[in-house]
Amino acid sequence: MANSMGLYPEGTTMTSMTSGGRRKVHYTLPDEAEVVEEYDVQTDELVVRKRRSKTVLGAFGEWVFEVGEAPVRMTIENDMMRPSNSNPVLVRKDRPHAFEWRVRNLPYPKSTYSVTVDTEQNQIVCRTSNKKYFKRIDVEDMDRARVPLEEAALSWSHENNTLIIQYKKPAAIIAIEREAKVARLNAPEQQPQQGGPQDEQCKQQ
Repeated sequence: MANSMGLYPEGTTMTSMTSGGRRKVHYTLPDEAEVVEEYDVQTDELVVRKRRSKTVLGAFGEWVFEVGEAPVRMTIENDMMRPSNSNPVLVRKDRPHAFEWRVRNLPYPKSTYSVTVDTEQNQIVCRTSNKKYFKRIDVEDMDRARVPLEEAALSWSHENNTLIIQYKKPAAIIAIEREAKVARLNAPEQQPQQGGPQDEQCKQQ
């Protein structure tokens, strides 16, 4: 099914599958890159969006998470590979009317933080006055739609050692998401394979 919603390039194809309480939508872009989105069946909340592209050797690279976070990996010794409990961890969530990022493990007072928009780079910039944390945040949805960031749409708070950043979605983004919802609900539905692994993709590669 061609995707002309503005989220992805013309010529993108899309399929979907519902399993485990999530509707999983798989996009194949013209350059053979893949995007997988996972939506909560009950709330239609975007829980995961990840992308992977082919390397110069033709193999797929690692999944890069735009929304949500990668699952915990197991080592050969069957140990869990987790980020350090003391290092800041940035995770993006999606709200109906705002993009949201949560940075865990930031125990400093609220007065320490500065969250601003860099209009030249079209990024959100987060820094602390004690120079313990600095991060530039891309808003891929805005970049794809070629919509500039505005300082007035940005807000943030700090509680329970977590910095919560929100950016109010402009009308153009809400309209694109509305069209995208109609398209994905009409996408070809694939049935989960009986006895097959339910991996992160909506179709077997």
